[in-house]
Amino acid sequence: MAKVTSFILAIFMTLISLVFPSQPKGEYNSDKWHTNYPYIFVHGLMGWGHYDPHYKIMPYWGMFGGELMKKLNAKGYDCHAASVAGTASAWDRACELYAQLTGTVTDYGKAHSERCGHERYGKDFTGKALIEKWDAENKINLLGHSFGGATIRVFASLMAIGNEAEISATDPDDISPFFTGGKEDWIYSLTSLAAPHNGTTAYESSDTNTDSAAYDMYIDNALELNKTLYTSNNTYYFSIPCSATNKNEDGTYSTDKKIMEIIFQSSADEIGKLTGTTAGGYVFDETWQENDGLVNTVSAMAPSDAPSARFDAENITKGVWNIMPTYRGDHMSLQGGFFKTNTDVERLYTEHLHMINTL
Repeated sequence: MAKVTSFILAIFMTLISLVFPSQPKGEYNSDKWHTNYPYIFVHGLMGWGHYDPHYKIMPYWGMFGGELMKKLNAKGYDCHAASVAGTASAWDRACELYAQLTGTVTDYGKAHSERCGHERYGKDFTGKALIEKWDAENKINLLGHSFGGATIRVFASLMAIGNEAEISATDPDDISPFFTGGKEDWIYSLTSLAAPHNGTTAYESSDTNTDSAAYDMYIDNALELNKTLYTSNNTYYFSIPCSATNKNEDGTYSTDKKIMEIIFQSSADEIGKLTGTTAGGYVFDETWQENDGLVNTVSAMAPSDAPSARFDAENITKGVWNIMPTYRGDHMSLQGGFFKTNTDVERLYTEHLHMINTL
């Protein structure tokens, strides 16, 4: 019954997209491009992508506005939608992403799989690589929405410096190249989209499964993860935070019902008045109240342990998180929106990808 309902809903969503025709887009001259590396889009919690059959019926990227990858590809960009586990940890998702990019069997690592109590190997993508060629000369750009932001950060860090626990626990002839490091030059840029870099107050530490997205998104655990991740001086970093709340006279924040999906409104109001201290002693104050319904706007700006600066088109440097202007929309807006906040994000991505190609 659930599958039938989901299928009917997906068809309904596709039909609704006809009601929202695309708006005219600006033109961006490719003659100004210095690069045009592939763009790999990584979905968030409970999301889906290229390897999931229902993506063709209801695309995660574009939603009601139409499949975003096709629109961007038509403009000359090489865009692909990865598929990673919906509720898995950032580590497991990063391993799945590597297998998809290289066309290999997913290897979660000997040390990690033993510590977390699950199988070492997962899905086999042999012969089904997401892109044709990938190395230091043929780099990629990564974009991650929501928990996809944590996923691509773990991914990039492992590519750069590897993991000592995996190297120590695994025979050199048996270890995946993903865990040995030395490949930071394979990644040109990272862009996080409404990502909980430092966790979110929408999640409490009730999940004892340390190998899960819910665990990684709790503030204390997100901050600990940040300490282990490497920021490369050879990579461009960008973040796009979102906000769909309004500041009240008393300083708290409330839902902007004109642009906030109903599924986020109660959590947005709760986050908008919440302050406190985590079990680990981190104090989240009033600066954490503005939000997009699921992620605190301040958390989506930059990781706690990485250098950052407000975006300056005249001074875009590598190794620094360039914080883009806050996007006025809820947590689903950068996907394209759902019912209330159906948004045409093609222009936003066209501008952003054009900017990256001109660096």
